[in-house]
Amino acid sequence: MNFQYLELQQANGIATLALNRPDKRNAMSDDMRSEFIEALEYVSSTPSIRALVLTGNGKGFCAGGDIAGMQRRMNAPAGEVGFNGWKRQQRVHHTQALLHTMPKPTIAAVNGAASGLGADTALACDFIIANEWANFSWSYIHRGIIPDGGGMYFLPRRIGLPKAKELIFTGRKVNVDEALALGIVDRKTSAERLLEEAQAWATELSQGSATALALGKTILNQSFEMTAQQVFAQGSQAQGICYTSTEHRASVEAFLAKSAVKE
Repeated sequence: MNFQYLELQQANGIATLALNRPDKRNAMSDDMRSEFIEALEYVSSTPSIRALVLTGNGKGFCAGGDIAGMQRRMNAPAGEVGFNGWKRQQRVHHTQALLHTMPKPTIAAVNGAASGLGADTALACDFIIANEWANFSWSYIHRGIIPDGGGMYFLPRRIGLPKAKELIFTGRKVNVDEALALGIVDRKTSAERLLEEAQAWATELSQGSATALALGKTILNQSFEMTAQQVFAQGSQAQGICYTSTEHRASVEAFLAKSAVKE
């Protein structure tokens, strides 16, 4: 696929998607978001891709929303600002939902600053690995707005409500070591090894049944909002689907064949 603001590579079942506006620290413009949606839909629907690694080209992961876009919104006629903002928010939320609900393991390989929407985008992934230069900030407060990329949902689930409030209320920068201690980051590595380790981790995470991974992730993503009974009910339905999968049948048959040889 050819993109202007993204780079997509595939190797050994792993897609590596790089945000590619390095001169703007990969700030998310409307055009870039359109490409991002297209890329996420492609990765999600392509059976040969088993996992996604998301990173940024240049010195930063993502500087957040594009300031030029904010300026255009402010210059719109007063009677259109609200509805235009609502329409934009629908697109932002659609993008973040595509990443969060992708039925495959996703890893954010954070190679520098992840600010505002950039920090939220990293959190929308299943896991975060970061290099020594990485930092995170929910800097929306400095623009007089609130986190709109899922930060108010994802961050408390990673680090607890009081600490999430502190980071969102202040918008302060969190370096990689503090982020690791808080649980924002799952693994830290060097800049030289960041992509290699992220891709190796993605390979490890995606070795199992694609059916079981997709169904299990879907339930886990909702588990904090469901009762135990609801989790059991959804689990029962998902397990019924797993019973019919090619992966389950092949696994059981291979185990039985191996047992028969031993006997």
